[in-house]
Amino acid sequence: MNPSISTRRETLVQLIAGGAALALPAWAIAAESEANTYDKDTISHDVTEFFGSTTEGLAKVIEKAFAEHGRPNGYIKGEEGSAAVTIGVRYGNGTLTLKSGGSKKVYWSGPSIGFDLGANASKVFILVYRLNKADDIFKRYAGVDGSLYYVGGAGINYQRRGSVVLAPIRLGVGLRAGASVGYMHYRREKSWLPL
Repeated sequence: MNPSISTRRETLVQLIAGGAALALPAWAIAAESEANTYDKDTISHDVTEFFGSTTEGLAKVIEKAFAEHGRPNGYIKGEEGSAAVTIGVRYGNGTLTLKSGGSKKVYWSGPSIGFDLGANASKVFILVYRLNKADDIFKRYAGVDGSLYYVGGAGINYQRRGSVVLAPIRLGVGLRAGASVGYMHYRREKSWLPL
């Protein structure tokens, strides 16, 4: 077969396939999106299993996250510790899992400043939204002002960088209370430098 004819056929097949992808109905796109995200029942089950208990507060913070940001495409299960006297620090580590596949060990730390006092150590379950691949997590994420929501022993707040949103859920926040602003730096390796 003539090589130029073979090349033209391959190009034609690619164009037809590309056009077909553009013509996908909305339900097919939504189904593909749902295939790469977690539904509320799955997340509720995983969060309850991770924390080892269920509370009305935990159910409400999950409901709030889904109402505000929809279905997450990943999560981080981990633990962290923090302390603050006006200026605070937070350190943590966990494992990132994406619904589309792939997981990474993640370490995080960050400073905060505000009306904040106390210390705590806790488990944390972080909902991850719109993260394309696991390696994209390794950046700094700013805390979203006024995003802390705390009810019945469970708390959630949001961190954002571009379109990616991270929503840490903490149960039994402990002896740390107040309001502060800061950011969280997610890394490949542990670091005691919170910046």
